[in-house]
Formats: sequence, structure tokens, C-alpha cells
Amino acid sequence: MISFINIGGLAIALAAFILIVLYVNYETSYDKRNPNYKNIYVVGRDLTDFKTNFTPSGLADLIKQYCPEVVLVGKTTPSNLDFALISKHARVYVKNTLVVDYNAAKMFNLQPEGGLKSPYGDVERLFYMDQASIHTLFPNKKDNLPELVTVGSKTSGISSTINGSIAAEPNSNLRFEALSIANQLGTEGDFGSPNYYTYIQVKPGTNIENLRTKIDQLLKSGMIKSGVEEKSFDRSKPIIFLDPLANLHLKPMAGNNTNYKVVMALFFLSMLIVVIACINFTNLSIAQANKRAKEVGVKKVLGAYRKALTLQFILEILVQCLISLILALIIAELCLPAFNNLFEVPLILFTSAGNLYWLLPLVLLLITIIAGVYPAMILSGFKPAQVLKGNFQTGQESLWIRKGLLVAQFTIAVIFIAGILIINRQVAYIHTEDTGLNTSQVVRIKNMMIFNKPEIFAPVREKMLKINGIKSATVASVVPGGEEAGSNAYAVNGKEALLDMVDVDFEYFETLGIKLKAGRFFSSSFKSDTLNTAIINETAAAKFGLQDAIGKTIRGCGIDYKIVGVIKDFKSMGFEAAVQPTIYSMKNPCGNLRTSILVKIDGDQMAAALATLKSQWSGINKLDGEDLRYEFLDELYGRLFKKQEQLKSVFFTASMLTVFIAILGLFAFAKIITSNRSKEIAVRKVLGATNLQILKLLNSSFLWMLLIANIIAWPLVYILAKSWLETFAYRIEISITPFAIAGMISVVLAVITVSLQAAKAVNANPANILKHE
Repeated sequence: MISFINIGGLAIALAAFILIVLYVNYETSYDKRNPNYKNIYVVGRDLTDFKTNFTPSGLADLIKQYCPEVVLVGKTTPSNLDFALISKHARVYVKNTLVVDYNAAKMFNLQPEGGLKSPYGDVERLFYMDQASIHTLFPNKKDNLPELVTVGSKTSGISSTINGSIAAEPNSNLRFEALSIANQLGTEGDFGSPNYYTYIQVKPGTNIENLRTKIDQLLKSGMIKSGVEEKSFDRSKPIIFLDPLANLHLKPMAGNNTNYKVVMALFFLSMLIVVIACINFTNLSIAQANKRAKEVGVKKVLGAYRKALTLQFILEILVQCLISLILALIIAELCLPAFNNLFEVPLILFTSAGNLYWLLPLVLLLITIIAGVYPAMILSGFKPAQVLKGNFQTGQESLWIRKGLLVAQFTIAVIFIAGILIINRQVAYIHTEDTGLNTSQVVRIKNMMIFNKPEIFAPVREKMLKINGIKSATVASVVPGGEEAGSNAYAVNGKEALLDMVDVDFEYFETLGIKLKAGRFFSSSFKSDTLNTAIINETAAAKFGLQDAIGKTIRGCGIDYKIVGVIKDFKSMGFEAAVQPTIYSMKNPCGNLRTSILVKIDGDQMAAALATLKSQWSGINKLDGEDLRYEFLDELYGRLFKKQEQLKSVFFTASMLTVFIAILGLFAFAKIITSNRSKEIAVRKVLGATNLQILKLLNSSFLWMLLIANIIAWPLVYILAKSWLETFAYRIEISITPFAIAGMISVVLAVITVSLQAAKAVNANPANILKHE
């Protein structure tokens, strides 16, 4: 029974450890296959209020010219276009196209089949797709020669060449389904449109701080030369930062380190689970020492040395640990599909192992030492004379050690219980707190048409509004759900500030249910709205110190805008990032492409409206194609909370495992303790003690240990929870409730476990126990 608990508990803990190590290895291995990994940096801008990796295209040209320590300078830009590619055999949809220049492709070692080639001239772009998509389009293709396809609809008249296939690295910061390579991205000398990611590859041994200072001066001089007013930035304050490629996935400087904290938290949790299993193993091994006492006594009488007995017991524990490890690998393999589905990763136990190959033998050795050496020393140290006389006692020292280990075990369990309660409260807060916008019943239509002018989108809106159930339609450069907006300098009454820019059309705010604080929304009744009016959010108004912003002039991107409305702040980036000061306009020379169509549909007519929209789509948007492609905005927005949902699921599972292992240990420990005290219990019953009094006696010692465990666990939980909650801009306050509930749960579980085990000893007939005395 005890061996089964030992092996089973350790196997479950090791299985959890294996799965999480696989995930941590995957998350921390981004771009490590790149031979230039240690020498690549992204060039970012510190804009006082926030940091961004978007830079103007002209900066890369200056770096090439004036920074000899930089080997390569490359630019990339994401494409939000979603379009169809059509051949005579089939069609495929491209959802994520990455546009890079040739230097960036070299830097990131992007190797199409047949090798990386330079595009011809400044116009040509080489287009690559994955092999599966090419095979779908051309099922009989056996070579890697270019193929011609139609883009969008069959009648669009637009064609493109697929130059070959490329396999994207699954764990790379450059994620794509299709890759477009150009010789040059952006306009040379342009410092007004910061819409590109600039990467640099430096020579080994380069002084990064000196290089950062040099690039900072190049940016400032380039901005002044291109006409940007010098007073719009502080020349004495650094703007540029250089972020190593190693940071970009988990802890980017332009972003937050939530992903890193989640990954490290998971690894820490896996270690705690293994620790609690080791404690369980050690405690039970010591607790059942009396069963091996006579064996040790006889062997010592027959001449066995303590060293030999110690080695024997350590080898026995090693065999148990090895069996646990084998079972753990089987459990991990069985649970891996569900784990991959939860975290959306392609892990395979024996091919994604990485560090696991050397880590598992090390863990096995450590567990054997930690969980085995002390019990082996206890078992091998029995004195034959006392043992064979029946006077065996494990001693107060081992008793205190067992109690200490049990306290440690339940300390970890309480940490998990309180932790999951706090995580649940924060996740519930995220889902119930007002975000300032209404994403329900809003559909985002995937589209390749560019609607940067209101007159282009007007006929599309008009046709869609004729469909029953469609309440409103708009188009924008970004939508709530994690998409980054561009940023630029704006001024009001001589005061400068950097604002996020979102390019919108009529009905944008109405479609998203965004509330108006003052003034009005954009309206087709006002012709100036398409030319030089703007709407700002509350944060932007506060940034400029505007008590009454309506009618004020805000200047940016070479235009004097009249502020016609102030909207209430809404959490477009979720709860982790604070709302940024933002300006919304319908004309913006510095802005991005307006391609995201948003449609508000009556919930009762959703299916019928989408069916009608699908049947009429080729007539509504001729360039886009015959098939309507869409996603619900509430699902898109909900992806912002994916990491927290994952953490909640894993933490809940880890909590259940930890409590389960702790209860198993307590059950077996209580069994041994009540067995050792069976004669005491019998004597007490003979002297008139009731069953309730005896149960209270047996539970009291465990309850004291639980009280100590809670006292130790609570401050630790507070520190860890506070650190996690600080990754959110909007979060709950930590109250005493989770700690009290965790304490109550631990006490109830302990009382039930001990009482169930003690019931047999309490109900036993004293005469049967004392008749041999």
C-alpha cells in the first residue's frame, strides 16, 4: 500500500514536470536555431508613455550608412490582408503574410526550397508559401518552379507568382503562412510613417550601448532633416533602445513580460509538485521504518555493515523512483494531446524533449538522494539488541522530521489552493468587468480591399445595410483584440504628446458600442469629418490637460484637426496594458491601411444575415472573392485572455495534483500513526474515553501542523499573487477571503482523511488489542 502510494504519487508529479519542461523548453527556444541568434537586435523607440518596435523606414538607411559595426539591417512589416489564391485545381486562403526585405531574410536565415534569392530591382517581390498549400493548388506539381495564381476573386484580374515553397520555423518570432521578400521596404528618407520593424545584426563584441547612442542621434537628426519639429522631442533624452532577439518572445522591452512570468510560474509549479512528491516519499519511508526494523536487526547480527544496508535501501528507493519515472513517461505521453490542445503547441515527447534528455536522469538522481538518503540512514541505524527485544523506537528526531516534512507538504498545498482562488477571481474580473466596448454580435470580415477613402467604402456599406439584420458597418486600420496601432506626435496649444493613431470610417464607434463622453461621433452630415476632424479618448484629453476639448485644434501628420468628440476609454488591448492616449480620424497621411471590415448584426438574425451576406459578397466586394471569410469579434478579443485561461487551467490541475498527493501522504501517515498508537487507544477506551474524544485526540496533532502550514503559506501566497497581479494594468485587490477559504479546505480535508483512517482503530475491540499484553 505504502509503496503503491510512493510510486504512484511520484509518477504523477514527474509526469506533470515532464509536460511543463517540454513546454518551457519550447517557449524558451524561439529563434535559437538561427546562427545569428546572439547578435540580432530589434530597434525600438521609447516614447515616454510607452515603448514600440515600430520605426520609420528612413532609419534603416542611416544605420546602413553610418554604423560599420552593423553587419545587416533588415525591415519587416506584417500584412493584415486576408486573401484567396486560386489555381485551376483549388483555392487556398492566406491569413498571415509576412513582408520582409532581403537583408531581413538573410538575417533570420529564411531559406526557401532551392535557396534564398534576391528579388530583381525595387519592384519585384518573391512570394513563397508552405509546401502543403502549393500541393493543394497544384496537386501534380513535382518541381519547384514558379507558378501563376489568381488573387482574390476569379474575375479580379489580379495575378501573382508563387516562386516556391518555404517551411516556417514553428517557434520563431517571425510567424507566417506566406512570405513576401522585397529588396527595399518603405520610402528612403521617410521619417513620418513609423510602420516597420527594424532589425540589426551586429558584429560579435560590439558595444551595444555605444551603438544605441549612435542610432539614437541618427534618428533625431533624420527627424529634424525631414521636417519634424525639434520641440516635439527632447534631444537630451534617449529615444532608441535595442532589444536582443532573445527577449522578443517572452519579455520584450516594447510590451510586457507576462508570457515570461507565466512560463516561469509553470516551471516553478512543476518543481513544487516534484518537491511535494519527494516529501511524501521521504515521510512515508521514515514512517514505515518499524516494519523493517527486525530485518535490519537480524542482518546486523549476521554481520551486515551499516554501509551495505544503507546502499541496499538507497538502491531499493532508486528502483522505485525508476519505476515512477517510467510510469511518468507513459502518463505524459497519454496526456500530451490534451496539453498541446490547451497551449496550442506541437510538442512531441521524444522529439521536443531538448534539455529533458539530460534533465530527467539528473532529476532521478536528485530525487533518489533527497527522498532516499535520510530514510536509508534511519533504517540502517537501528541497534540490533533493542530491535530484537521489541523495544524499537524511531525516536523523537525522526518524529519531528516527519512532522516538519508534513508541514512543508501542506504549506505547498495551501499555496496552490489559495493561488487558484486568486487566479479564478482575476480571470472572473476580466470576464465581468466593463471593457468600455461591446464586441458581441460584431463580425470582422477578412478582406483584401483597401478602404482608405470614405467614398470607396460608402457603396460597400450601403449594400451591406440593405441586408436584413445588419445594423451598421464600418472599416478601420486596427480592431480591438491585440493589434498595435501606429503612433505619432500631436500638439494642442503648443503642448506635444505621442498618440496612438487609429484610422476609422463612419459608424466605427456605434458598431463597437463605444460610449461618448463629450461632443459627437463622425457623421456623414458633416463634410469636414472626412478631411480634418478628429475624436480623442479620455486619456488623450487628460494628456493635454483639456477640460473641454470640443472645438480645440490638435495638429499632427501635417494636418490641423478640429476635435469634435471625446470618447470614454475602452480596453482595446485587454487588461494587461493600460489604455493609451489615442486619436481617431478619417484622413491620416501617417496612418495604416484600412482593411478590417466590422459589421454589427442583430443576434436573432445572425445566421440568416451571414448567409445572405455570403451569397451576395462577390457583388458587394468584387476584388475580395467569392467566399466570405469572417470571425466573431468577441472570440478575437477573447484571445487576449488566452494566457491567463491557460494558467488558470494548469494551476487548477496542479492544485488538484498537489492536494491529491498531500492527502495520499496524510492518509498513509495517519494509518501508520494510528497503528503505532493502537494500544494507547485501546487503554483510553478501557478507561472510558468516547470515540469522539479519541478522534479529537488523533486529529489535534495534525491540526496544529496544518495551522503552522497555513501561517507559513499565507505570506508566500501574498507575495507571489501580488507579483502576478502586477502584470495587469487593471486587477483585483487581494483580500483575506482566498486565504481563509484555503485554510478551511485544508483543515476539512485533513480531518476527513485522518478520521477515515482512525475510524478502524477507534472501533476496534480493546480486548483483541490488549490480550497479548
